[in-house]
Amino acid sequence: MYLIYDLAVHLTAILLHLPALFQPKLRRFIKGRKEVWAYLESFREKDKPLIWMHAASLGEFEQGLPVLEGLQKEYPEHQFLVTFFSPSGYEIKKDRLPGVGVAYLPLDTQKAARRFLQQTKPVLALFVKYEVWPNLYREIERLGIPNLMISAIFNKGQAYFKWYGGFMRRALTRVRHIYLQDEASARLLDTLGMDRYTVCGDTRFDRVLEILEANNTLDFMEKFKGARSCLVAGSTWPEDEKVLLPLISNFDFDSQCAVLAPHSVDAGTVQRLRDTYGEKAVCYSDGTKAIGQEAGILILDTIGLLTRVYSYADLAYVGGGFATGLHNTLEPAVFGIPVLIGPRYKGFREAEDMVAKGGICPVDGPESFTSVASALLKDPLQRERLGKLNRAHIEESRGASTRILQGIRALLSP
Repeated sequence: MYLIYDLAVHLTAILLHLPALFQPKLRRFIKGRKEVWAYLESFREKDKPLIWMHAASLGEFEQGLPVLEGLQKEYPEHQFLVTFFSPSGYEIKKDRLPGVGVAYLPLDTQKAARRFLQQTKPVLALFVKYEVWPNLYREIERLGIPNLMISAIFNKGQAYFKWYGGFMRRALTRVRHIYLQDEASARLLDTLGMDRYTVCGDTRFDRVLEILEANNTLDFMEKFKGARSCLVAGSTWPEDEKVLLPLISNFDFDSQCAVLAPHSVDAGTVQRLRDTYGEKAVCYSDGTKAIGQEAGILILDTIGLLTRVYSYADLAYVGGGFATGLHNTLEPAVFGIPVLIGPRYKGFREAEDMVAKGGICPVDGPESFTSVASALLKDPLQRERLGKLNRAHIEESRGASTRILQGIRALLSP
């Protein structure tokens, strides 16, 4: 089976070159992996033990960050390496993590897995959420490297729990210990006879509470918002934008304003939003001179500021619930504000919980969104009540990172 898997990965790597001619993201995916080996050679200090964390993309990295930061404080004599599968995570974080190497994860062939581990020689490997790579896991086990999954979550639709999933089940059983988000995942692992797990919650709660304690002041947002109530719509897709349009286009911009942060900030997306909202819309890239209260809509055509912008919101909308899948609802919720989302949120545990408690409000279309958002924008007491529900839920859910770090400490102790 490993031979077939290896051939499939090799074939995929070859076939990706054709669509990469037309897709810049795929070109970065291929080019970045060619540069991995030289980067690792220059980065690795052979006399220092190395702790390695792998995340699929940016969201998973943020999930693992509280653990990474805790390890950096506790093991300052170690080197740290973070690998990404996706260009969206790598491109944003390369050269932006002091004291941490950042690289792509090579494609999961047996040859690449052996070479990667020979060059890095990690004393600990951390995989965030549900990253399972059969060749890499087999080599890790062969070399006796402790490997952990953190903030892992499972559902019965995954291959591990299907009759045909034996190959992936075998890979999963090679994990030394799994730190789970919930009891439902534990019950699923029980069906596989796996008992090397701890249910400790989701590290993202710890991450957003860290964000809350940071300095989130943004001069351009102070200037733009002023005394107006502010709706921040984050990580939106075209499907979300159709839902938002009727309300925002009829805002009284003397007392209300909106920030639109599209999931994709490519030129086509930004121009479409400019065309939709006309002269009342400005872009972050236009510069601070253009961003003032004479504008009613700010298009956040940059990456890395959305979390801090949420701190200025009186009401937030998080995109993806009408499209490919819901984005991060914890980032706005931690600021103690109500959050609106689309109808497709099943399977996003944190959203399900906050919907049940009332702090997150699902909407099913433009009319529903306009009705709920308008009522909340007019009622500060109701906004405060719902926002407190979100904030309380996040406070109650903290602590997963501490439990994971305790387990790692015991594992790395002489």
